[in-house]
Order: sequence, then C-alpha cells, then structure tokens
Amino acid sequence: MEVPVSTHTERPLTERPLSLAAPSGIDRAAHHRLDEAWLAAAWSHPTTRVFVVSGGQVLIDDTPDGGTGIVMTPAFEAPVTETHRYFLGTDEDGVRYFALQKDALPGRMDQSARPAGLREAGLLLSPRDAGLMVHAVALENWQRMHRFCSRCGERTVVAAAGHIRRCPGCGAEHYPRTDPAVIMLVTDDLDRALLGRQVHWPEGRFSTLAGFVEPGESIEQSVIREVWEEAGVRVGEVEYVASQPWPFPYSLMLGFRARATTSEITVDGEEIQEARWFSRDELRAAFASGEVLPPSGISIAARLVELWYGEPAEGGRVTFFPSPPVKKGGAPASGGALRCVRSFVRTRPRPFPEPLGLPIRRRGPA
Repeated sequence: MEVPVSTHTERPLTERPLSLAAPSGIDRAAHHRLDEAWLAAAWSHPTTRVFVVSGGQVLIDDTPDGGTGIVMTPAFEAPVTETHRYFLGTDEDGVRYFALQKDALPGRMDQSARPAGLREAGLLLSPRDAGLMVHAVALENWQRMHRFCSRCGERTVVAAAGHIRRCPGCGAEHYPRTDPAVIMLVTDDLDRALLGRQVHWPEGRFSTLAGFVEPGESIEQSVIREVWEEAGVRVGEVEYVASQPWPFPYSLMLGFRARATTSEITVDGEEIQEARWFSRDELRAAFASGEVLPPSGISIAARLVELWYGEPAEGGRVTFFPSPPVKKGGAPASGGALRCVRSFVRTRPRPFPEPLGLPIRRRGPA
C-alpha cells in the first residue's frame, strides 16, 4: 500500500496532497499480475470496475457528490479486448480495477461525460481516480511506443497484465520505462529565484530550469549540470524536495532546491531563450501585471511556488488552477490558459526557499 511522501521542507508537501502523487488508496497487488487464473476471476467479478484509456485520455463525468470521476463500468459492459487489458490494483473494499487500451474512447454515455487528459482532469479527480488514471496513461504510453524488441526487432506481446512485453523471438522481457528528470529552483545570496523561458513557450511563460538525468549521473549532478548548461550559473548546495509522476510520455519529476554560487546569466539560446532572477516582490508584481504567466496547476510547480514564496497567511495564499478561455456560447477554447489568484502574502524569508517549477522539456519524440 502507499505511504505519504516526507520531504525536507518546513511545511510538508503531504499537508495538502500533490497532484498525481497523493496516496490513492489503491494496492497495485503486483503479485497477481502473473496469475492468469486470479486475473480471470477478478475480471469476471461483479464488483470489478473498468475504464478505457486512449491517446492519454479517459472519459470523465460529474458525480452525485458534486465532484468529477472517471467513467467506469462493470467488466461485462466493457468493450471487448483481450490483449491490452491492464490490471491496476484493488482498493480497501476489494474492488479490482482494470484499464483497457483502445484506439478510441467509447461513445459518450450521457450529456455530461467528456474526454479529458491528465492536464485537464488531474485537478478534478479524487486521489483514487487520479492515481488510476496516471497508472493507466503511463502504461498506455509505454505500450504504444515499445511494440518491438530492442534486441532482435521481433514484435513483442503483452504479459503480466500490461506490465511486461515479452519477445517470442529471443525471449527477452521488457519493462515499463520511466525517465527521471530533475526540476529545480535555484536561489542566490539575495534569496532571488532563477526562472527561465524555453524557446517554444509563449511570451511571459517563465519557470524553473529542468532536464533529464543522463547515464552514469546522480540526480544531484544532473541539477548542477543542467543549471550550468542552460543558464551559465554555478550551483553548490542541492537538496531534494519531492517527486511527481509525469507520464508525458513517461517521466518522473524530481523536485530540488539549489543554491547558486554565481549570479551572472548566460543562456544557451537553444532550449532557454531568456532567464532572470526574481525577488518575491518582483515575482508577485510580475504575476499581478501579467508580465509572467503562472505554472500549470497540476504540476509540482504550483505547490512548490507556494512553498518558496512563503507560508500562507490567514486569508491569503498563492493559488494556481486551470481556467481555460471561453468562446462565445460558453465552450472552452482549445489550448486553455491559467489564471492566478493574486492573494500573495509576504512572510519572513526562509534561509533556503522551496523550489518552483513547470513540466520538463523533452528530448526526442513525445
């Protein structure tokens, strides 16, 4: 079963669960993945619940309690598939959960059901449903992109309820891929935060520097290298804060705070277009004026910016949440946007502030 993640912050991240990383109450029960008889019995059980995942999306719907949940059905009502049927685990009531990978989502079951990806649904779903969805999306991404054996080129087959691909040619087994990536807030001796803007981001979108861990490299070494490569700033002390699964397509975001030993900025011009130091007052003013756009509410960024800026005071906190622009007629515009509640509060600066970040950059196909 899952346990809360502890951190090195003064106010633990688990005080308010981190999106996609909160304890979901689901036991993944990995020991059942190779037990075909158990899986068959679990699939046919009347309490088992199933949902379809396609292209990183699931169907979501409003729930009677005013929330939002994944549209699930009993197994006997689910679309037919034998190959891409993934066992996700069981809850404390003994309910088993499966995801079905299909080329398209089923037709909407009623007027309010709608397709959504993790970026849209992650903040709306309960910890249970968010945990199930992030597991299913991660498996689907891996399955779609690793269909052939990397040793001999033979097409592989699904095994272990979706958690292994086996090669019938050479017998090799391939397991789900997870790429570790570091994401870090760098601060200087003046307690300013180093934020950068990637070349493909819209004007005003700033965030922390981030990148993938390279072979033979520790995560601390990766933090130091990435900051130097992208901004020309040297880093000394590095401290881990928290992690978040980020299946876009299969990353694990590792959040850090780091202390700069130099302050002169030299961007690489290839991935980072611009980088700046921000004090808390400057960042507050930039958000308020719209000069700087806030990070996505689902990512670890939103939580870390609250912790870096300072403890929330009575009646005020830094809050980010999705607020897509609305077309005429009330339909959300594509692409979406983010709105920031500008109720920033000024508190006593910490000796080592917490980090701020955004989704990692990618190297290669996504």
